[in-house]
Amino acid sequence: MIQRRLIPTYIFLIIVSFISVFPFYWMISAATNQSIDVANGRIIPGTYALENFRTLIERQDLWGAMGNSFLYAIVQTVLALFVCSLAGFGFELYHDKAKDRVFTILLLAMMVPQVATMIPLFRMISTAGFLNSVWGFILPSISTPFLIMFFRNNSRNFPIDTMEAARIDGLNEFQIFIRMYFPMMKSTYAAAAVITFMNAWNSYLWPKVVMINGESQTMPMLIANLSSGYMIDYGMLMMGVLFCSIPTMIVFFVLQKQFTEGMTGAVK
Repeated sequence: MIQRRLIPTYIFLIIVSFISVFPFYWMISAATNQSIDVANGRIIPGTYALENFRTLIERQDLWGAMGNSFLYAIVQTVLALFVCSLAGFGFELYHDKAKDRVFTILLLAMMVPQVATMIPLFRMISTAGFLNSVWGFILPSISTPFLIMFFRNNSRNFPIDTMEAARIDGLNEFQIFIRMYFPMMKSTYAAAAVITFMNAWNSYLWPKVVMINGESQTMPMLIANLSSGYMIDYGMLMMGVLFCSIPTMIVFFVLQKQFTEGMTGAVK
């Protein structure tokens, strides 16, 4: 039996859960209805899903945008995890005054808005010849102050005695990082991977700047194209939003346990 004093808590949780899930339900329902039905506020699933999907792939290069987003997001996630974890490992486990000053500068860089660096970044990428390429997309985000700080904070749980024992066994610092730090910090890597992949997948402003031709567009850019113009096909638009949302949901649900452990600084 549910205790009476807990009934208000359960009611509150049910209401919050409904509010959280309803937009996802409405997205799926809208993707199966005609544009006029969506505009009229219909929330019951329809039978127009195949037509919306067919219209979407006829008007937009859906598979090309999906492939570009997967390529950019995966490459950026892998490189960002390696670079930022190596930096966080070094900042936390090898202290000196110079490193602490550099880390303070990194924290100050978090206060600079992205739009303030857009023009100099574009000039650098353009001069290097990386427009419309995966490198133009990922280079500004390979090393981020937030991820470095995240790995540094979690590195405080890494046992120093283990490093000392590894040095006695003849391992150098990079071998300690690869053979010991990486396996013991898997939860932290999983949490960082979820954050980085979602940020890369949902990125819109920077890809819009450096991806000039249509062949390099990502899924958020494709969604923006669907929502422009005088006549918007809301059914087709929501079908595109559904395809754009599925990969990030899969990544989160697959890694949600490790994500929770990593956010709490778990070490195994």
